[in-house]
Amino acid sequence: MIAGLPMYDWPGVGAATDEFWAALRDALRRHGIAAPDAVTRPFAEALWLSPELVLAQSCGMPYRLWLHGRVALIGALDYGVEGCPPGYYRSVIVRRPGDQGLRAAVNAPHSQSGYAALKQWMGGLTDWVETGSHAASIRAVAECRADIAAIDAVTWRHALRDMAEARELEVAGMTAPTPGLPLIAARDADVPRLRQAIAEAVAGLAAPLREALFVSGFVAMDPAAYLNPPA
Repeated sequence: MIAGLPMYDWPGVGAATDEFWAALRDALRRHGIAAPDAVTRPFAEALWLSPELVLAQSCGMPYRLWLHGRVALIGALDYGVEGCPPGYYRSVIVRRPGDQGLRAAVNAPHSQSGYAALKQWMGGLTDWVETGSHAASIRAVAECRADIAAIDAVTWRHALRDMAEARELEVAGMTAPTPGLPLIAARDADVPRLRQAIAEAVAGLAAPLREALFVSGFVAMDPAAYLNPPA
């Protein structure tokens, strides 16, 4: 059995992520769904397609490009992102104060929040460097190796709390809201039971854990939301 919550598993909240998984795991088991004791770290993207996948958080662009039809879509966690419907999120556009350069730092070319959203906001991407992570993109901009980056708004909250480099940058804009990071399972998963268990677990989270991870709810999502992103 495999589970993963890798997308917001920042070093400073590793213990909180483990506590969150324990709540999810126990709720899944109460609903008759076998679940591993702990999440897998590091969580490789290939595991999204494992037949042993009980639950994992993925990214909207990979879901649209190659996961749809090969995994079960459960829904999305809601992080209460300003200006977004429940279960949706957006990216913040960051740059050094006063800088107007256009060389972009991109975490990965298959990232919804770091690539697709930035491309839409800028009307195209021609000059960009791949960094491997949102944190690395923030550092690239702060260190003048790039001029601009799109950072997932939830990641940006973590970065402002944990990274001095993030606090050196300014927010130059916000991208359009888009469905939040998909929670997925193996293709033959019992989606109704998974949704019920996750909703129950999230509703029961203690306030300190909600504050540490910024989790405020769970929303069941339809595949069409991810397959038809904002134009």
